[in-house]
Parts: sequence; C-alpha cells; structure tokens
Amino acid sequence: MNKTVEVLPDQPALVARALDLILSKLETAIQQRGQFTIALSGGSTPKPLYEAIGNQKLTWDKIHVFWGDERYVVPDHPDSNELMARRAWLDRVPIPAANIHAVPTLSANPAVDAAKYERHLQEFFHSVPGKFPALDVVLLGMGDDAHTASLFPHTEALKVCDRLITVGNKDSSQRITFTYPFINAARSVIFLAAGANKRPALAQVFASEADDFAYPSRLIKPQGELVWLLDAAAGLELKP
Repeated sequence: MNKTVEVLPDQPALVARALDLILSKLETAIQQRGQFTIALSGGSTPKPLYEAIGNQKLTWDKIHVFWGDERYVVPDHPDSNELMARRAWLDRVPIPAANIHAVPTLSANPAVDAAKYERHLQEFFHSVPGKFPALDVVLLGMGDDAHTASLFPHTEALKVCDRLITVGNKDSSQRITFTYPFINAARSVIFLAAGANKRPALAQVFASEADDFAYPSRLIKPQGELVWLLDAAAGLELKP
C-alpha cells in the first residue's frame, strides 16, 4: 500500500486537489483499460467535488459510476446518496444511463438488494465469487466516529470478508455498503475529511496501535494507493 496524507488550507482547496487527482486517474484508466470506474460516497464534503466534475468536458460514455454505500431509502428520498450525486453531477452531463450503477433499494429487504448489487458488480467486472474486482477510484468520507462507507464501529458488517456487498447498520437504520476487502481491492482509495470534529477520530485512525473495529477507517488498506485529503481544521494536529 502506498499511503499519502495531504493537508489542504481549506475545503475549496481540498475539493480542487481531489478533482485534479480524479481527472488524472480517469485519463490514465481510459488510456490503459478503455474505461474509468469510480465509487462515490455520500455526505456533504464531496458534493462540491461532484459539482466540479460535472463542469468538466469528459468522455462520459467511458465513465462508470457506482456507490460505496447507500441508505436504504427510495432513490428520490432526500437522504439518498444517489439523489445527491445526480443533482450535483450526473443529471447535468450526457452520461449514458447504463453507466450509472445505482444501489438497488426497492425490494423491502436490504439483504436481497445487497445480493442483487453484488451480482451486478460481478457481472460488470466479469469476476467470480471470492474474487474482488478493482475499481479505479473509491471515494470515501469519514464520520467523527471513524466510520467509513456504512462500516460502523462494532457492527457485523466489519466481519464480512467473503463478499463485495453487505448490509450496514447505524442505530435502527439499515444501509447497503461495500465490504472493506472490496474497498481494499481498489487501485486508488481517496478519503476526504474536513472539519475540526474529525481530529479525535483521525488521531486513532493514524495511531500505530488502536482497535480496528472501534475505528473502522483503520481497516482501509488498499492494494493500490491510499490518499487522505484533509482540510486544515481536520489535519491541524497530525504530525507531518
């Protein structure tokens, strides 16, 4: 794993750096493999990044968009990660509908829809059970409890190592989420973290020793590269 940590002056600088990284990886992926695959995160931090991507002139037919996790709500629900990304980016560009690989959430059974999304991923990547395909980029955020995607501290989802997709739980709400081994298969994982409220969690995530199941972002150790992009408020206390 090749890990880098960058502390940017503020959130606009963080977004600009993330955009540069993604555009560079997009160009390389299309040159080398003919397509670019990216998994999106939810939350407020990536929204301006999605808006910035939507302002680019790109070969949209070669870009495939997935989601690293999704709340178990209908696609037009205000809490939907898909809805946020569509409004900020996807509905504003001529990307083919078939290139948008949304998480299914309509069967009234999260486990059924998790299995459905897993099958879709295996078919798209021509992978077999037990093998983890490599997305070009997985974008992640981190909560102030150090969760990432919908991998929350001390939950059963953290124990799932033989599947791509599982059900995540936060209190009484269910989510559908990438498993951490699937995230770790990525060519590049980019964390975006902003705000002083992230400092205590970051201190544990970057500590030489801590409980991975208490601080799930510690489990993210991709086979490719790991990039942490922090704003100054989040990264203030980190040692260079």
